[in-house]
Amino acid sequence: MSDTFLGMPAFPQAARVALHNTTLRANLRHATHTIRAKRAQAVAELSDWEQLRDAGRQIKDHTLRHLDRYLIQLEQAVTESGGTVHWAVDADDANRIVADLVKATGESEVVKVKSMATQEIGLNEALAAEGITAYETDLAELIVQLGDDRPSHILVPAIHRNRAEIRAIFTSEMAAWGRAAPDGLTDSPGDLAEAARLHLREKFLRARVAISGANFMVAETGTLVVVESEGNGRMCLTLPRTLISVVGVEKVVPTWRDLEVFLQTLPRLSTAERMNPYTSMWTGTVDGDGPQDFHLVLLDNGRTDVLADAVGRQALRCIRCSACLNVCPVYERAGGHAYGSVYPGPIGAILTPQLRGTTSAIDASLPFASSLCGACYEVCPVAIDIPEVLVHLRERVVDQSGAGHRTESIAMAAVSWALRHPSVLATAERLATTTRALHPRRPPGVRAWTAGRELPELPAQSFRDWWKENHR
Repeated sequence: MSDTFLGMPAFPQAARVALHNTTLRANLRHATHTIRAKRAQAVAELSDWEQLRDAGRQIKDHTLRHLDRYLIQLEQAVTESGGTVHWAVDADDANRIVADLVKATGESEVVKVKSMATQEIGLNEALAAEGITAYETDLAELIVQLGDDRPSHILVPAIHRNRAEIRAIFTSEMAAWGRAAPDGLTDSPGDLAEAARLHLREKFLRARVAISGANFMVAETGTLVVVESEGNGRMCLTLPRTLISVVGVEKVVPTWRDLEVFLQTLPRLSTAERMNPYTSMWTGTVDGDGPQDFHLVLLDNGRTDVLADAVGRQALRCIRCSACLNVCPVYERAGGHAYGSVYPGPIGAILTPQLRGTTSAIDASLPFASSLCGACYEVCPVAIDIPEVLVHLRERVVDQSGAGHRTESIAMAAVSWALRHPSVLATAERLATTTRALHPRRPPGVRAWTAGRELPELPAQSFRDWWKENHR
């Protein structure tokens, strides 16, 4: 299986294949329902949850309105603290910058903190083309990498794998990447975690270069923040000499005080914890402590285009908690791979088409990968109205393709003319009633809309005729 999502089919085709994978559906159902129940319990503990949610929305909206100012402030603070800031217009630009920085150190391998931004730009593949090996250190990302797989969830990239599958991957693939799995490895969570710990510890102690993303960047101090649950991030962010962080420009927040809101909402929504187990923060460089060279690559890659859309820009509020995936009935059945993007689920259905455009079949299909039930909006910690953006993007796709416009225009013109002529409308009603036995159950020409719907049955008498008979 390819390491990237390039060349995947549109969502309807990919989802149809996934629906027939009973193991995948069982794994997803068990995992999402477990996370969903724990999340609900964690949120219920807070009496001011809705206020926190609204505060997160306001902070993000304010920051996006003044993004230029806060990014400049961030650059100044990072530079004053001993770091170096690089601006990347797109994926190629960011990959070139990172590859050049790694090659300048003379190293041929790097350790990585889980980062969706680097997955978005295909950094691992770009580094491999330059002779540099990137080792994923997050447990789920390690499973995906060893299995030559793709991530299928924002928080738990290997959610589509069960313990038996993970054991098989560790047993067969670990040796090719470093320390082999222990003999007699079982599929118990403790044994699997220990095998990963032993395998990764050698890489942590050997690596001289680390690559990370960031959950937040604080403009007033130039501080970056990474939250994670295993401690691998702490190892990557302290042991190597050189640290390179690739972060989307939307991850900036104005002040330290703003972090208070997100450090309450993010753990409860993502892992159902009151506090995150490991919250690592770093500001530039400090002599003799931690990385001595720090580089921040600020990634655009379509984000300013999203910012220009008054409706679509709310997708940039996302703090990557994955709550929307865990409640989505479509994701639960189709899985993350069907979305053809590093960002699966409801948030991916609105973010990916805006970042990549809707010219490809898969990106044009994503806004339709939803039932518009609204569960995603109800749980979002920054109140992204995902259904609203989905409908907005559906309009864009239809306008761009022109599909159905001629038929729709003719139909609307005919209805408009009939409604302006009562006698014509009355004649049409009588004709429809008289011939109702001959009507098809589904109208022709609009199969995509009527495949799951039937026309309502016409009554034996129109309301107009009934009124005439009973109110002479």
